[in-house]
Amino acid sequence: MLAEIITIGDEILIGQIVDTNSAWMAQQLNDAGIRVKQISSVSDDRQHILDALQLAQTRADLIILTGGLGPTKDDITKKTLAEYFNTGFRCDEESLENVKSIFARYNRPMLEVNLRQADVLENCITLQNRNGTAPGMWIEKDGKVYVSLPGVPFEMMYLVEEEVIPRLLEAFRLPVISHHTILTSGLGESILAEKIADIEDSLPAHIKLAYLPKLGTVRLRLSGYGKSKESLEKEISSISTQLVSRLSEYVIGQADISLEKSVLNFMKERNLTLSVAESCTGGLISHMITQHPGCSAVFLGGAISYSNDLKQVMLGVTPQTLETYGAVSEQTVREMAAGAVRIYRSDYSIAVSGIAGPDGGTSEKPVGTVWVGVGNAQKIVTRQFQFGSRRAQNIERSAISALTMLFKLLKEDNA
Repeated sequence: MLAEIITIGDEILIGQIVDTNSAWMAQQLNDAGIRVKQISSVSDDRQHILDALQLAQTRADLIILTGGLGPTKDDITKKTLAEYFNTGFRCDEESLENVKSIFARYNRPMLEVNLRQADVLENCITLQNRNGTAPGMWIEKDGKVYVSLPGVPFEMMYLVEEEVIPRLLEAFRLPVISHHTILTSGLGESILAEKIADIEDSLPAHIKLAYLPKLGTVRLRLSGYGKSKESLEKEISSISTQLVSRLSEYVIGQADISLEKSVLNFMKERNLTLSVAESCTGGLISHMITQHPGCSAVFLGGAISYSNDLKQVMLGVTPQTLETYGAVSEQTVREMAAGAVRIYRSDYSIAVSGIAGPDGGTSEKPVGTVWVGVGNAQKIVTRQFQFGSRRAQNIERSAISALTMLFKLLKEDNA
């Protein structure tokens, strides 16, 4: 079964809000064995919605719309759907009682426009919305299923989980879809593809390999379609083992999680702690780590030592090192990393110092020059990187490179 998701609303097209609904729905549909063929966004315009519906029915079996079901004049989805299906409206009594109870609960006056929320298409199955006033609608026509849902995320999520997915599973025999992700770092997409070309060429037709690059990392996602979950997962596992064996030096983990989360998981399993000494990254590494619940089991904290004075005060870097070699040097990041381990009493540390740009570079140390040090009380590993001229990318690349270096050291020390 192929699906298309259509999100409706000018606020999406002008960038006022980010369409997170489609991403969440696509994941739920995929888990249920339904492949999303296309995701479209259209404005609050009658003709745009009609055109989108007409196109969607030519390429998908399931068309899901979100948005435009509210009580205000700009919410035109319901009226446009009635035109598309050449049908009228009826008042759904259960939905009406739900609307009345919500307004009574909050002691708010109810207007005629609020009562109209309970109007649904005559030809639809009503999907009762226990989290809001706008019911969903399920319509079947010419072998296609159309589902209209409110755009408010928590209302949409409720209806998908409680109404839409159960109905789809009951009505259709859906195939099994299985995914497996391998997170790599240290090699670009094209070089990775070259290294595993023979494995990729030998994949059966029902299993695909996708490359998902990001600054500093590439995710390899194996996706398979079949009838038996057990046999499909066994087949994908076998292919994954081949890929990991071939790319072992660059593999960070085998889960659809971030690089820093992989580092945290590895260290937490071994009761290891981490501190940071950040200069040009300005706290980005700390932010990446602390956005994950449970990070306090690993992450102790550290220093954002942008100035030379704070490198001395907070990390114990000697004035002689800074004067002789400069802040952006192997010697400085080595002392920063060693100082973080010693002063903050962590098992491991990360240190970064560089010239993020767009100014501050010299002929010897141009913009994009970054030194990274990672280590513990016994060993500090350093490396110089030469990134580009764009500040934001240099900062992000520095953080990713530092975390990658740490992960490789952790694997060496804990093999």
